Amino acid sequence: MEKIYLYTRFERFWHWAQALLIILLALTGFEIHSSYTLFGFEKAFEIHNFCAWAWLILYAFIVFWILTTGEWRQYVPTFQKLFQVAKYYVSGIFKGEPHPVPKSKRTKHNPLQRLTYLAIVSFLVPYQIITGFIYYYYNQWPEWGINLSLKTIAFLHTAGAFAMVTFVIVHIYMTTTGHTIFAHIKAMFTGWEEVEDITAVPKWEIKTKS
Repeated sequence: MEKIYLYTRFERFWHWAQALLIILLALTGFEIHSSYTLFGFEKAFEIHNFCAWAWLILYAFIVFWILTTGEWRQYVPTFQKLFQVAKYYVSGIFKGEPHPVPKSKRTKHNPLQRLTYLAIVSFLVPYQIITGFIYYYYNQWPEWGINLSLKTIAFLHTAGAFAMVTFVIVHIYMTTTGHTIFAHIKAMFTGWEEVEDITAVPKWEIKTKS
């Protein structure tokens, strides 16, 4: 196995920061809906609002970083080898077959990941921000001309929360599909990703052995 430096410090920071914020938002959000008692309603409400604003600020920095560093290219959707990747995760991975799209510095995400992450970044996150914002400013609805019931916007926001939690669960599972169970998770801490097919990676991307 050889190593390539794939994830920058800021990239790793916002990955783990988002993970923490999503977990806290889910825990406090479902508690606000009286699903259980963990922090207490008032505390859960405070934590939820703080995390929501923190995520909004972080999201703005992430979008700015993606656009200014050229990392937006990593999210450009492609159908090239999409079905091969899907087939790999359905059956090939259990047969020990090699990944059809090996990682490199210029290809951090395979076609399936690109479509998924693009949907998350461009639709699901803005959807949660917008529905949460409308939910938070319920008292201003008459001034804004919004004619929805609180129950409706609560349902829409909660549906988005379930979608986000589903993504997190699937994402956690996918992190275990490397050559070892913790290989991908380790890479998101260190920045160095281990790859088998070094011919798919330019020589200058390979970490030299000491």
